[in-house]
Amino acid sequence: MNLLMAFLVGGFICGLGQLFLDFTNYTPAHLLVLMIVMGSILTGLGLYQPLVDIGGAGVTVPVMNFGNILTKGVLTETDRGGFLGLFAGVLEVGSTGVSASIIIGFLMAAIFRPKE
Repeated sequence: MNLLMAFLVGGFICGLGQLFLDFTNYTPAHLLVLMIVMGSILTGLGLYQPLVDIGGAGVTVPVMNFGNILTKGVLTETDRGGFLGLFAGVLEVGSTGVSASIIIGFLMAAIFRPKE
């Protein structure tokens, strides 16, 4: 049942994204930003975790989860450190994903020798 719900919820999110691209003049970059902001807003309103409980990996794999992770980091660090937690939370939580992307991108470029 978990796999079915992940497929349905994740497919619904991706389907909405595809409809957004098909019926508007926006670019994939606009959709990327929109999905991250939506994940942040849903987390701030406390609605993202119930969605994760229903959809599992179907919700945590799309780019919306990046907004969720950043917002959770900010909220956690703000509770701990006050106003300065805004900056520490984003840097602490976001740095892991960005660092992994840079390292994996470098390794793939070293292995496969991309052409210009």
